[in-house]
Amino acid sequence: MLTRLKLQNFKSWADTGSIRLKPITGLFGANSSGKTSLLQALLLLKQTADSSDRGLALHFGDKKALVDLGDFRSVIHGHSQETDMQIELDWNQPKPLSVSNTLGRGEPVVEDARLGFSTHVRGENGAGGKSLKLAVPSIEYRVGNVAFGMHRKGGGRKAYELSKRGTDFEFVRTQGRAWPLPGPVKCYGFPDQVRAYYQNAGFLAHFEFAFEEQLRRIYYLGPLRAYPEHTYSWAGGQPSDMGPAGELAVHAILSSRDRGETLSPGYKRRRVTLERYVADWLKRLGLIAEFRVEAVAEGSQIFQVKVRKVLGGTESLITDVGFGVSQILPVVVLCFYVPEGSTVILEQPEIHLHPAVQANLADVLIDAHRKRKVQIIVESHSEHLLRRLQRRIAEQELSNDDVALYFCEAGATGSTLTTLDLDLFGNIANWPVEFFGDQFAELAATQEARLQRMTSNR
Repeated sequence: MLTRLKLQNFKSWADTGSIRLKPITGLFGANSSGKTSLLQALLLLKQTADSSDRGLALHFGDKKALVDLGDFRSVIHGHSQETDMQIELDWNQPKPLSVSNTLGRGEPVVEDARLGFSTHVRGENGAGGKSLKLAVPSIEYRVGNVAFGMHRKGGGRKAYELSKRGTDFEFVRTQGRAWPLPGPVKCYGFPDQVRAYYQNAGFLAHFEFAFEEQLRRIYYLGPLRAYPEHTYSWAGGQPSDMGPAGELAVHAILSSRDRGETLSPGYKRRRVTLERYVADWLKRLGLIAEFRVEAVAEGSQIFQVKVRKVLGGTESLITDVGFGVSQILPVVVLCFYVPEGSTVILEQPEIHLHPAVQANLADVLIDAHRKRKVQIIVESHSEHLLRRLQRRIAEQELSNDDVALYFCEAGATGSTLTTLDLDLFGNIANWPVEFFGDQFAELAATQEARLQRMTSNR
């Protein structure tokens, strides 16, 4: 699970400070306040790790990427390429990572499930000053209270050296000429020469693997979701997620069915298929009464999604019912399709949903966390979703350790982040005044206008 994020000089953020990430983390704020940028930093790291181009320090994206951020000039704070962009990310692993000195004996150098990573990325002019190239002055991995990394040597040279903190471990050079180390691979990897130049540096590769593995466990669903279709073609593939627009939700249901996977709905309750679990949630959300996916003919690879709005009613295709069903479907499927312990990033999942459904959506997220240990990071404008989270804390279905809420604001010098203070009863002590509007003022103004009209009509 991700536990901390810190950004410096990334888009509208000069410095976010340390952002604590919990099982359910909510980001609220006005439009263009920097909420989405926090999510984009995580997606930037993920698509960089997924990229096959080892020469790219950061993969800023394209039409096929999770997020298309343009280039370094577009994402550096203030568009000033003279500053370094810094990203720090901490996470907890299911199992501790053990670091051993292959030249020594006895206990490991360090063994801990708490890991962290930080990187600096800088834009530098190429030959003739005409092109901008990205350099990575330093990277560092942390395991518990011990850190290993590499950074540029002083004096303007572009050679690198290994570094360590919190331990008396010493790197041992291989005999022969002391060739200088090149820079990191991508923004997070140690170059292959590290293993060749040092006798006991092979463990550094474990850090890269752990980091990539954590990024692979991040799944994303964007705010603009695909329209429902009359038919879906599925040839037996196994999608890794729903796609950024949720276009693979039905494919995921069919894949899960084909593999015979089941979910536990609760203690001492019979396990059910993903399709059944999703159908139950759509019913609890108040959207439909029945939901199923079936082939148009026996043995066909063409499928349809059929629903009933009310029990005993006429069965219809998903294209013929309210738009909200198709919009919430990828959210529910993603939360219960991804591997246990994954991190799911949801951007405005409440779009096109009735207020009551927005509130119930919070229970979907809570259920995914409680049943499958899925971490949820959600960006939202929904007052109803927020109120339901507060209610569940008051009802002790959630604790303050389960939820972190933040409010983002735009300012003259960049975005700022406020931690919303939740007490044991779900109250927020420092909620920004009138962010969701002033309901009492609206009612008072309506009443005043009504009285004025009644008076003038006498």
